[in-house]
Amino acid sequence: MFSVLECVVYQHDLRFVLIAALVCILGNISLFVVLNRSTHCVDARRRHWLVVAAIAEGVGVWATHFVAMLAYRGSMPIRFDVGLTILSVAIAIGFFWGSFRLLGKAPSAARCAIAAAGAAIGVAAMHFTGMASIIAPARVSYDWAPIFISVLLSGLCFFAAFLAFARTRGWAKVALPAGFALLAIVVMHFTAMSATILLPDPTRGGALGVGSSRDWLVPAIVIANLALVALALTGSLVDRWLTDAHGLADATLEALAITYDGRIIEVNTRLCTMLGVSSGAIVGSTPSDWFVASDGSAFEAPEGHSAEAGIRGSTDDDHILEVATQTIEYRGRSCQVLAIRDLSDRKRAQRAIEHLASHDALTDLSNRAHFGRALDAAIDAKKPFALLALDLDRFKAVNDIFGHGAGDEILRRIADILRSVVRADDVIARIGGDEFLVIQTGVSGPDDARKLSARILDTLAIEMDVARDPMAVGVSIGVALFPQDGTNAEVLQRNADTALYRAKNNGKGNAAFFDQEMDELAQERRALEHDLRHAIARGELYVVYQPLVATAFASVIGYEALLRWNHPERGEIAPDDFIPVAEEIGAIVPIGEWVLREACRAAASWPKNVSVAVNVSTIQFQVPNLPAVVRDALSQSGLEAHRLELEITETAFLRNRHSALKALHEIRALGVRIAMDDFGTGYSSLSNLKAFPFDKIKIDKSFVASISDDEAARSIVRAIIGLGRSFNMPIVAEGVETQEQRQMLLDEGCPQAQGYYFGRPAADPFQAEEWSLGSPHLDKRDAEA
Repeated sequence: MFSVLECVVYQHDLRFVLIAALVCILGNISLFVVLNRSTHCVDARRRHWLVVAAIAEGVGVWATHFVAMLAYRGSMPIRFDVGLTILSVAIAIGFFWGSFRLLGKAPSAARCAIAAAGAAIGVAAMHFTGMASIIAPARVSYDWAPIFISVLLSGLCFFAAFLAFARTRGWAKVALPAGFALLAIVVMHFTAMSATILLPDPTRGGALGVGSSRDWLVPAIVIANLALVALALTGSLVDRWLTDAHGLADATLEALAITYDGRIIEVNTRLCTMLGVSSGAIVGSTPSDWFVASDGSAFEAPEGHSAEAGIRGSTDDDHILEVATQTIEYRGRSCQVLAIRDLSDRKRAQRAIEHLASHDALTDLSNRAHFGRALDAAIDAKKPFALLALDLDRFKAVNDIFGHGAGDEILRRIADILRSVVRADDVIARIGGDEFLVIQTGVSGPDDARKLSARILDTLAIEMDVARDPMAVGVSIGVALFPQDGTNAEVLQRNADTALYRAKNNGKGNAAFFDQEMDELAQERRALEHDLRHAIARGELYVVYQPLVATAFASVIGYEALLRWNHPERGEIAPDDFIPVAEEIGAIVPIGEWVLREACRAAASWPKNVSVAVNVSTIQFQVPNLPAVVRDALSQSGLEAHRLELEITETAFLRNRHSALKALHEIRALGVRIAMDDFGTGYSSLSNLKAFPFDKIKIDKSFVASISDDEAARSIVRAIIGLGRSFNMPIVAEGVETQEQRQMLLDEGCPQAQGYYFGRPAADPFQAEEWSLGSPHLDKRDAEA
């Protein structure tokens, strides 16, 4: 240590030593400024900055070494070999470049140690190569022990410098590493110089020129090095400013263009990507060369507000841009910035949302809300048009049998068919499950609506042929005309629905036009529906009972409960008139439950050997609590379960066979008997008899009425009676009105029967005077519910 201090103080010119220290400090500061800059660059740019850092540090260390060498005050003149001197600086640059590459962007302690070892070895190699370039009348020798120590100490200082660079932030990220690097270089140089021995050798003096001076080299080296450091620092700062400014412009989601005197002088990458060209193709052009106004006119940059525009030559109508302007100072001039935002995705999303809000998601037809606005607009236009109400036939059955997926596909097919037959100006809407509405514009008279209805029916018949497609459906159409059938939306829709109801009652698969008589019938039906919903609360419904007898002896074994309605204004309403209405509006569920409870309550007071039969509607089987209702009716009335018999038709199995069978088994488990009503009509599927063990089969009265003069009817009755024997099920014949019918049934072996021949329905079957009640023209179909 003392030899090093003695070397610095007594063997060197301190002025040159201070100059060398200044050069070294500036070089190290510039090194870590550039390294810090490189950590924020992309890889390609970072590699360039590592080269600059290596040159700056290599030249700075070399200049420090060279100035310090010139500061050495030896007893003999020296000069330097040019080739070895240049080689020494190249060695320093190479080693530093390798060390900086090893550091990486986020150096670990291990990386710092390896890079420090490379830097220390590089400084030593540079030093001794520079020493080898000395030309003097002397031989150079070294004391290697302190030299090895100096290399180790220099490596530790470089390790501290790189580690401080990796672990610190702010100004300390440059100041601390620069101080440690300065210490590493000083330790290496002056320790190595103190360990250097020059032995005079007169034989080598001839190599020196006479009068050679080296004083001018010091300012030249210092000026050159300071210029290099200044350029490195300035380059770092300018590059950062330019890169960050350009990166900020490219980072924005908006496209930017700066114009001066109507010409574009600068753009960002976003604008180039948007237009699909390079920046060179845009700079120098005018904005109108690339953009057009939203109405197709020439583009003019808006002043103080934003405006929509499109790209010139684009065929995509959805490509919509928003252009806003602002005045700024750029390159010392007042310029205008155009900020261009691509609204295409937003506009598409907005249109999609608006479309979803006004269209049916399944069929892409107009929905109820959109159709209502279109209907109001058509009325406000005061031009004649037709309103068509469409309802699919057999759709519910197909949907139940084949599933909702198949039902959705049918609805989409219907939508496509309607789109193919109407005009572009017409409006089609799906307003419910299988309900559609069409506004036919430009109608001159009923014939236009009749032709459109015919096209719809004919096209549907071709596209959906029941003979070829089991999922085929039909359609019924009701037509109302504006203004003769209504002048507001509510009246028009109601009248179209009224016409639709008439079309379905006329056999389905056809079209019907609204008329005044139809309106009166519709009003009457609506009144009937209203009164029927309140009939139970008003006490207008009552139950009568028709006897069920043993055919051979005419002895009563039970009664069938039949529903009646005594309307306060209309009088007695036939069951055939109000029961279908009750099923359509859903009122049959509370009515059916009321009949069941009334029948159980009445039968509880009858003799123990007399049972009661109650008809159950198909609609009631769609309510999952039917078994609970039966159980509660028996519990409240006190009627034994085996005295209650529920009559159902096979239509109960059509909608949901599994749930219907489940409900029947639950009811059967209570002890209640189950009878199949109206057998011989409808489906009469043997699989239903096999799936559920019915307690009784009832032959429909239509066969009994023809048994006397129709051999086919008699054969059917005979076959049903034989089927009952095969399944071990009692058979009941309905609608027996004559002795001849009774005798023929007795001859065929039918054990039970009911009909007017045996007695008419009565409110109290055990009062003899009531057997004469009822019209002789009433039959069982008129009576039962």
